[in-house]
Amino acid sequence: MTSVRPLDDGIVRGTSATPAATSARRGGARGVGLALGLLSAVSFGTSGTFGTALIGSGWSPAAAVLTRVSIAALALTGPALVQLRGRWGLLRAWAGRTIAYGLIGVAACQLGYFNAIARMPVGIALLIEYMGVVLIVLWLWARHGQRPRPLTIGGGAGALAGLALMLDLTGSGAGRCVSPVGVVWALAAAVAMAVYFFLSASVTGEPLPPVVMTWGGMVVGAVALALAGIAGLAPLRVSSADVTLLGHEVSWIVPALGLSLVAAAVAYVAGIGAARRLGAKLGSFVAMAEIVFAVLFAWALLHQMPTDMQFLGGALILAGVVLVRLDEP
Repeated sequence: MTSVRPLDDGIVRGTSATPAATSARRGGARGVGLALGLLSAVSFGTSGTFGTALIGSGWSPAAAVLTRVSIAALALTGPALVQLRGRWGLLRAWAGRTIAYGLIGVAACQLGYFNAIARMPVGIALLIEYMGVVLIVLWLWARHGQRPRPLTIGGGAGALAGLALMLDLTGSGAGRCVSPVGVVWALAAAVAMAVYFFLSASVTGEPLPPVVMTWGGMVVGAVALALAGIAGLAPLRVSSADVTLLGHEVSWIVPALGLSLVAAAVAYVAGIGAARRLGAKLGSFVAMAEIVFAVLFAWALLHQMPTDMQFLGGALILAGVVLVRLDEP
C-alpha cells in the first residue's frame, strides 16, 4: 500500500515563504478541503435515494450502477481531456491506481451498496458500509504494526454494539427490515470503501488531477460492470416506468441524471480533492457527514423513518467511528 499524505504538505516546498505565509497557505488549502469534503458528502448522500427510486421501479442494482458510472464518464470526458492537456505519460504513470480505483472504489463499492439498499433502508446500509473506517485501522495494525490505542478499541466496541442493535441481535424487533444478504453486500462495500479512501488520498510524484482520476475510474468501472452483465454475473435490468420521489411520480430520467451527475461526477471529484488536501484521516472523518445527509434525504424523499432502536444503533456506530478516526496515527 502506498503511503498517503495531504497534498498541501508540498504547497510551499522549494520556496522561501515565511512560517506565517506557509501556515496561512496551508490553512487556506485545508479550508478548501473541508468545503470540498462537505460538498462530496452532500452529493454522495443523494445516491441512496436516487438509487432506491430506480430499483423500486424495476431496475436491477447493477443496471443502476452501470448507468450512473457511464453517464458520469461521458459528462467528465471533456473536462478530463482539458485537465490532461496531452500529458498522456502522467495518465500512464497513474494507470495502476486508476484501474484499482475504478474496479474497487467505483464498481465494487457501488455494486455492494446498491445491492444492500435493494434489501434494506438506505440509512442502515450506509451505516454498515462506514464500518470500513474500522477496517482501515485494522489494516494499519496488521500491515504496518500501528497497534490501536484505547480510544480506538473503545470506538470499535461501540460501533460493533451499534451494529448489533441495528441488526436486531438483541431480539427487540428493530432489525426486521434488515436482510442478512443485504448485510453481506454492505460489508463488501465497506471493504471497497476502505480501499477507496487510501487510493483517493494517495499522492506520489506529480498528482493526477481529481477530474481525470474520477473520469478514468468511471470508464474502468463502466467497462467492468458491462462485461459482468454480458457474462451474466451482474443482471442488467432496466425499466421505463415512472419513479416516486417526495411522494410524486417523476420520469426515471430524473433519478438517473441525479445519480450520475450529482452523486457520481460531483461527489467523486470533490472527494478526491478533499482527501488530497486533508489526508486520509481528516478526509474520511469529514466524509462521514454523508451518513447524516443520506438518512435525511431518504427520510424526506422516500419516507424511510428509522426506528428508535436503529437511531440508537446508528448513534453508537457514528460515535465509534468518530473515536476510531480521531485516534488513527
